[in-house]
Amino acid sequence: MCGVSMEAQAPPTPPVPLGALLPDRELALRHLAGPAEADVHGVHASEMADPSPYLLGGELLLTAGAALGDAGAYVARLAEAGVAALGFGVAPVHEAVPPGLAEACDRYGLPLLEVPPGTPFTAVARTVWRLMAEARTRELRRITEAQQSLAAAAARPDPVPAVLSRLAASLGGHVVLVPAGRSAGRELPPETTDALSALLARVGPPGGAATATDSAAGWNLTAYALGDGPVLGVARPDRTPGDHAITAIAAVLLTLLTAPRPEGDTAAALTRLLLDNDPAGALAPGPWQVVHARGSGDPRALAAALGTVLLDPSGDPVRLLTDRDPAPQPGWRLGVSAPAAPAELATATAQAGRALARAEAARTPLVRHTRGGLAALVDPAEARDHAESLLAPLNPAHRETLRAWLAHHGSWDRTAAALGVHRNTVRQRVARCAVLLGTDLDDPDTRMELWFALRGLDSGDNSSVT
Repeated sequence: MCGVSMEAQAPPTPPVPLGALLPDRELALRHLAGPAEADVHGVHASEMADPSPYLLGGELLLTAGAALGDAGAYVARLAEAGVAALGFGVAPVHEAVPPGLAEACDRYGLPLLEVPPGTPFTAVARTVWRLMAEARTRELRRITEAQQSLAAAAARPDPVPAVLSRLAASLGGHVVLVPAGRSAGRELPPETTDALSALLARVGPPGGAATATDSAAGWNLTAYALGDGPVLGVARPDRTPGDHAITAIAAVLLTLLTAPRPEGDTAAALTRLLLDNDPAGALAPGPWQVVHARGSGDPRALAAALGTVLLDPSGDPVRLLTDRDPAPQPGWRLGVSAPAAPAELATATAQAGRALARAEAARTPLVRHTRGGLAALVDPAEARDHAESLLAPLNPAHRETLRAWLAHHGSWDRTAAALGVHRNTVRQRVARCAVLLGTDLDDPDTRMELWFALRGLDSGDNSSVT
């Protein structure tokens, strides 16, 4: 098995460099103390003497200093909480940034920005969220372009070096495949070469790790086991959120290209690739149906009876992909998805799995997934799938806050009391939910859909908000 998971193609939201905020003339922020660079993962405004219990780390904390107190102790708590930077708004409480605050920020290495009187804190927050959304869009586009170029490289007459070369170019680094001894990309310093060689030796053999990471001379190093033999080594001068997804795509392709396979097993590998990843560029428009099967017969005979060669017999259940309408087969119980386009096969795979479970429970030879209808809406597994897809952009704290806010009919005070947080914290989190979901939370239809989605998640998915 390839040691790289292909489940998550989308990268996490990239942080915003602090330096990207300073040139913005409308914000007119001024760097006063501490480092000039930091990675900002969010924005939080607070006038509490100690806001650290309400911080996750990586925030640009905005304050007017209403409860500043001892500047040294205040900054020490923020630094310990992992705050990325402190933005101090002048005029409402203080006519200027207190000198002791700047000294403390220098001492603890916390960037300090002056927020002028004409710049609302909300304007700073909106700029950060906009820059984060733009960075995520760029990263997703980069992953898509890399996936297309890697697939094209894999179709060349000498695919392995072509894929390695394309991967190195996409990452802006160096890659090597052992024991084949093939490499591509930038030349590494001797210290980095030695560290990468040592890392490769730790991965792959029986009992060894599937992946390993290290760093040397400013390079980030990773090694991935590809099947039972080859190991892929990757060296990058810096790390971006999409690098793992790009490397995972290349690792799957290299596993398919280098692993010795018995005759007919290539179809199984192709089927796994199509069902588990993005098949839109590899299949005809369809429609296609995914079949999950359990039985005592020969899976290849089943595939022939269903008119397909796209068979993965290696797991339980057997999985097939066909463009024909499946019929019951002797000795088998079948779960059949709804007809789907290539881009919908991940959903179709889940449908087939649930249909097979219903077929086995009812002891019937074949069950088809049907779209729509009350039964489909209330099926717990499908309700949870829908909820997870809809709420995927939200972390557990956001989900719990949104659940409480909806349960209290949008009341900030009652929600804050229920969660044990300040009402401004509730406002910020709910506003963040609206941005992440790209929706209008004042719309009653939207609120209803989100409420049922949150109810569709089991209690184990929720975590307390601190």
